[in-house]
Amino acid sequence: MRGHMRFLLSLSTLAALAACGDMNREVGAEVDSGYFGNSTMNNTMVQMGAIDAQALLAQRFNREVPPTITFPFNSASLTPEARSVLDLQASWMRQFPELRFSVYGHTDLVGGDSYNKALGKRRAQAVVAYLGSRGISSSRLDALVSFGKTQPVVHTLGPEERNRRTVTEVSGWANRKSGPLSGKYAEVIHREYVESARRAIDPPTQVTQLNISN
Repeated sequence: MRGHMRFLLSLSTLAALAACGDMNREVGAEVDSGYFGNSTMNNTMVQMGAIDAQALLAQRFNREVPPTITFPFNSASLTPEARSVLDLQASWMRQFPELRFSVYGHTDLVGGDSYNKALGKRRAQAVVAYLGSRGISSSRLDALVSFGKTQPVVHTLGPEERNRRTVTEVSGWANRKSGPLSGKYAEVIHREYVESARRAIDPPTQVTQLNISN
């Protein structure tokens, strides 16, 4: 019985130490999740032009939200599933007001070139309109290009949903005026460090009780 109690007490001690470790993490540590690399080195390289900050944020967008939605055959109407994905995109965009986005339209290989090019553009415009209805300024959005049926995901002459799609991409800085960074990337980093500090100061509280009986 004593051995059992010592085992439980050891588990309790390890849990307490782990909790202390979490509480004592450096503020902002969670911002550097391994994708941005070492924070100081990364930001220095961005300022030197060795790394493109826009490209880093574009990679992050693709990693954190689905960039692609699909459409019904011969249609630019948004399905409920597509709207759900666009809601996620809009939420991400609101976190990064420094960025602009482009939406590219695609079709499957059924039909003629000119018709599909127009259909792809209507799909891109439908996405931009929906994102606008979710609070994203039209000045940050472009239904830029319709690729029509020239870039299929699946090479088939028949109807294929995966080809009937739009792809949203980070395309640049909003209202960029001067300098390699124009303060935009610094604003992103600063805002996320402040948010990580807020979470560290007010962490969720968990209470674990061990009932030990003789």
